[in-house]
Amino acid sequence: MTKRHITYLACATAFVGAFAGAAPASAAHRTLVVHPGQSIQKAVNAARPGDTVLVLAGTYRESVTLRTAALTLRGVGPSTVIRPPARAEARPPAKGATPTCLGAGNGICVVGGKNKALRDVTVADLKVTGFAKVGLWSMGTDHLTVTGVTADDNGQWGIAQEHSTRGVFRRDTARRNGDAGLFLANSVKAEQGAKDSKGAVVERTLLEGNRIGLTVRRLRNLTVRRNHVTGNCAGVFVVGDENKPRAGALTVRANLVERNNKYCPKTARLPHLQGSGIVLTGTEQALVARNTVTGHSGKSPLSGGIVLFKSFVGVTSERNRITGNHLSANSPADLVNQEAAKSGNAFSRNSCRASRPAGLC
Repeated sequence: MTKRHITYLACATAFVGAFAGAAPASAAHRTLVVHPGQSIQKAVNAARPGDTVLVLAGTYRESVTLRTAALTLRGVGPSTVIRPPARAEARPPAKGATPTCLGAGNGICVVGGKNKALRDVTVADLKVTGFAKVGLWSMGTDHLTVTGVTADDNGQWGIAQEHSTRGVFRRDTARRNGDAGLFLANSVKAEQGAKDSKGAVVERTLLEGNRIGLTVRRLRNLTVRRNHVTGNCAGVFVVGDENKPRAGALTVRANLVERNNKYCPKTARLPHLQGSGIVLTGTEQALVARNTVTGHSGKSPLSGGIVLFKSFVGVTSERNRITGNHLSANSPADLVNQEAAKSGNAFSRNSCRASRPAGLC
């Protein structure tokens, strides 16, 4: 790679300060600048821990894999666009081979080792769109930060993370993705209990026009706060199953969840979705507090403002607290509790008009 292809700048220069918003740092930490027509992946491959790969405005038709700790991949906002190459398709790998990021249908992949987490990677201020599977996918990371990322029109998930800890998802946007705009899980393929996320955070993110705005599956100890979730088939799903430990011990707080009334047909796992605000299924000890949940309407078994739904594999939602929420104009009801009274779910100080069963408001 020649100096014409990747420009190295010290982090303390005014140029880097203007684009990256970073404080002066050691000269040992470099900024590798990628211009339109150049390869982001080549810059990533040349980077060392602590470096920043700064991608200037333009459209880059490639997929990018990050495997270097403490690396920052940063664009200059939504004008830095990563799209699939022309005629790119997701392909199964050869027998015994690991699929590439692009071969799996993904745009950006942040990948740690099987027994060693990839730590302190940041992906910021760029747009990833049009991939067959996932816009940004991560696995086996610790303290991954995804901020200012727009993930639109991807086939499955906009932004997804599996088997990771301490993730931070802040000020992101995910629209019109085939399944969840943002998907956080322990593991999708393996039957495992809920993982302690060690304080993962999703905040100030816009989730709009997806099948589900946010799905949290098989996880514990995280916070979802101050997000805007609108125009999806369902707003927020917190999902557990028969595996132990159970999903839960998490907080969903101060979110604006409104008019998630798009219709989505049933799948092998779920009935059709329409008009669901916040749904807890197979979850324990979750706190759902101070959310505004309005304008939902549908005839799915999961429809309603805040819904506690018994898991399709028969696991109850137990000892959850639903408190201090403002709910209005949700049908069939603002609060829906399909669990038995002995499940220990508590409803208090919620502002609402109608509930099923009656008396929860």
